[in-house]
Amino acid sequence: MKNRPVIKWVLCVLLLLTEKTIMYGQSSIVPLKREHLSMDNGWRFALGHAYDPAKDFYNGTSGFSYFAKTGYGDGAASPQFDDRGWRKINLPHDWAVELPFSPRGSLSHGSKAIGRNFPEASVGWYRKTFVVPAADWGKHISIAFDGVFRNSIVWVNGHYLGTEPSGYNSFEYDIAEYLNYGGDNVIAVRADATMEEGWFYEGAGIYRHVWLNITDQLHIATNGTFVTTQVKNNTAAVTATATVINEDKKPRSFNVTQTIIDANGKNLVTNRVMGLTLNPFASQDVKSILSVNDPQLWSIETPHLHRLITTIEENNTVIDTYTTTFGIRTIRFDANEGFFLNGKHVKIKGTNNHQDHAGVGTAMPDALQDFRIRTLKSMGCNVYRCSHNPPTPELLDACDRLGMLVIDENRLMGVASTELNDLKRMILRDRNHPSVISWSIGNEEWAIEGSITGTRIAATMQAFAKSVDSTRYITAAISGGIGYGISTTIDVLGYNYVATKNTDEQHQKYPNQFSWGTEEGSTVASRGIYTDDLSRHQLAAYDRKQNDFFYSIEQSWKHYAGRPYLAGMFIWTGFDYRGEPTPFGWPSIESYHGMLDACGFPKDDYYYLKAWWTDQTVVHLLPHWNWPGKEGQEIRVCAYSNCDEVELFLNSKSLGKKTMEPNGHLEWLVKYEAGTLEAIGYKKGIKAGRDVVKTTLTPAQLKLLTNQPTIKGDGKDIAVITVQAADKNNLVVPTADNEIGFSINGPGKIIGVGNGNQTSLEPDQYLERVDIVNIGNLKEKFVDDLNVTAEVAAGYDDSGWQNAFKDTRDDKFGQKVRALVYRAGFNVPSDAAAAVATFFSKSIGKVESIYINGKEIAHQIEENKEKYEFKLEAGLLHSGMNTIAIVATPLLNANIWAGVNTDPGLIQLVYPPSPYKRKLFNGYAQVIVQSTGQPGTINLKAASPGLKEQTVEITAANK
Repeated sequence: MKNRPVIKWVLCVLLLLTEKTIMYGQSSIVPLKREHLSMDNGWRFALGHAYDPAKDFYNGTSGFSYFAKTGYGDGAASPQFDDRGWRKINLPHDWAVELPFSPRGSLSHGSKAIGRNFPEASVGWYRKTFVVPAADWGKHISIAFDGVFRNSIVWVNGHYLGTEPSGYNSFEYDIAEYLNYGGDNVIAVRADATMEEGWFYEGAGIYRHVWLNITDQLHIATNGTFVTTQVKNNTAAVTATATVINEDKKPRSFNVTQTIIDANGKNLVTNRVMGLTLNPFASQDVKSILSVNDPQLWSIETPHLHRLITTIEENNTVIDTYTTTFGIRTIRFDANEGFFLNGKHVKIKGTNNHQDHAGVGTAMPDALQDFRIRTLKSMGCNVYRCSHNPPTPELLDACDRLGMLVIDENRLMGVASTELNDLKRMILRDRNHPSVISWSIGNEEWAIEGSITGTRIAATMQAFAKSVDSTRYITAAISGGIGYGISTTIDVLGYNYVATKNTDEQHQKYPNQFSWGTEEGSTVASRGIYTDDLSRHQLAAYDRKQNDFFYSIEQSWKHYAGRPYLAGMFIWTGFDYRGEPTPFGWPSIESYHGMLDACGFPKDDYYYLKAWWTDQTVVHLLPHWNWPGKEGQEIRVCAYSNCDEVELFLNSKSLGKKTMEPNGHLEWLVKYEAGTLEAIGYKKGIKAGRDVVKTTLTPAQLKLLTNQPTIKGDGKDIAVITVQAADKNNLVVPTADNEIGFSINGPGKIIGVGNGNQTSLEPDQYLERVDIVNIGNLKEKFVDDLNVTAEVAAGYDDSGWQNAFKDTRDDKFGQKVRALVYRAGFNVPSDAAAAVATFFSKSIGKVESIYINGKEIAHQIEENKEKYEFKLEAGLLHSGMNTIAIVATPLLNANIWAGVNTDPGLIQLVYPPSPYKRKLFNGYAQVIVQSTGQPGTINLKAASPGLKEQTVEITAANK
């Protein structure tokens, strides 16, 4: 459940009318009492450097650092820094996914060119200018980040706000006192992804949402509500606690009203607490117990959600409104019977998942969370383990809406204030989500999991977590020894891989301990591959254990399904993810463990689980039936089904009917001949389902399938497009590997492509390239006036000139020097002719004329605090050395400690992106299309030499 305050919709419309994202309307508009405003749009981005200050925009190099003096953010942290040459982006943003692959990159992180070996690509800077109206002075204003990877430093208007080491924690800073009301404000963020936090792909940058929160000084604290539910005799007792904080400088008296509203907007019950008073900078918990008759319960099948509306009134005026989404449900574990939701036994059928997706990395649009959760549910998955970190809030929102239970996992075990505070922040943020049933305090902490130190740490963390939320169970995932260390003290013992453990013995030894399998399987497979080809890093997709430390998927599920005391298990993993390409190294860059590939295309084990995890009739055959050159050779054919019996046919000839073992599968050895392989499933002797696999011809046409034909034209929503190659008979060719080119028109854009191939080194994204040409080492010559000609010529010899700004720019200098000519040379790369060039000037004179390669681009322009920019004509620049000349009247120091600007500006080169393309991998690829914010029709076209083109139409609807 989410703590999402009411958004001022009228204001949001006004925000879209300005290039600076945050504009709050005019003073004539009566504001709402709480604003929760997106800060995702309108950022500038550039790569810095891990250790070279000159390449890191000279941050932290001034005489007084931002640690020494308040407001002394320097370099790119300074509000005066000129970021016009930086690339324009919107959030969420993962710069790691934009980088190339490299064998020198971290294998566990997907071999992207980032990290210790790439200091020039491991630091990213973000800047955004926004406006706060004068009417907002006196309000409480904060900036909130859902997550930045990693080691982020944040400044507002040059004021250092703080450092957040973890890339997974949400954090918030109060900024009201630092703001320019009625004027521009600048937020700067430096993220340093040099050091890894996990052992899997983690992305880089501001990859989650950013918000501006505006409230009265008397308000509900951030994540300041807590809703718990108990259900008895068809009546729900809802306990609603709200933390009210007074950040005013005077006492405040107020009343609190709490109302529960159902999904249809009907008010169910209201409670008021009257006559409250808070002193300055004090807080108080206000509690209400509200009774709901005949409640609609939140469950996996029917995820009914309610809203708690908490309002603060002062002098009969509402000054704050806070909305908390929650669900009415009960959970419990039983040491002998497993897990119960709303009193009903539920076998845990879970998957582990990291937070990246093909094409976009960790910067997932919110709608992609829904796509992934729906895909997992289609397999029968009912629990999602957040491996191994707190998730983005939108993932939990999707689980709440769609009916998916969650293990919410802490990043790092420990009992220092840092670790306990991180754990507390996660719980406070996420504790109202009905989907969350367990807090995980750690995963495979090998150094401590079997020791007395681990026992102490786990016991303390578990008790601490329960002091924040006593309604959920605490778990930890253990891969080492069982029966000592952490396993002896944790609420719910998490087994990682029972092939090396005796769960029956543990249950006998600790009969009151709850338990489940937090990781199982860890099988390795390439989608659509049915013979191992180790030279190509391809592994057959038949279910088999990786080695003796693991079980196969079938072995794992049989172990858990046959033991009621085990609540269930979590497959490693649901989706493939970047990094950890076990058992291979370079050039494999993705894991092989998923039941789905990185795009979400099912591998065959998906259908095994669907057969035994759902009530849907399933009949699935593998492999494909394209085996030219193997005529007469035996092919292993498997059927995944939950039917009583399955009969296999080849070219209409029966190869025998076999009885299905519960939680098992069936196999035949079939001599290959081209044609049709068909399986028919029977339940109680009656045909119940079938699957057909046919030999195909070569690819002849392309097919595009969208997961939704209509998306919101809000600049956020997406359509996920499946790309296939089919033969002339319209059969998908399961071995097709054609390269497909994509083009798009209308109010949409491609934001990423993928194909699920663990060895593909193709780009995920095709973006414009932005290069910066800095201009330095100016020389100067004093002249009589601005009307000079020889000194600005391209080939003029300035070797005898002095270095610029050598003389102090005081009044005496101004009396002596009427005008100057500044000159400098600058190098332009050889491919600059393909770029759009812009000169972003910064005044170095009161009045100045600017010449590039002898051509005047600006005539006697006056000093301008807003700065100028000039599009340069094609052909004006040439590869190699170019010259700039500026004829100017001198700038003078305003006072003895002030200086003058000595930077003439920079040249930005913007190279257009290459067209999007992607090879098919075993017949499939994926394109993610996102709205650009306008209504209309989006047309995505796919083309490949020799194949019939295909276009899919997507409607972007009004918001």
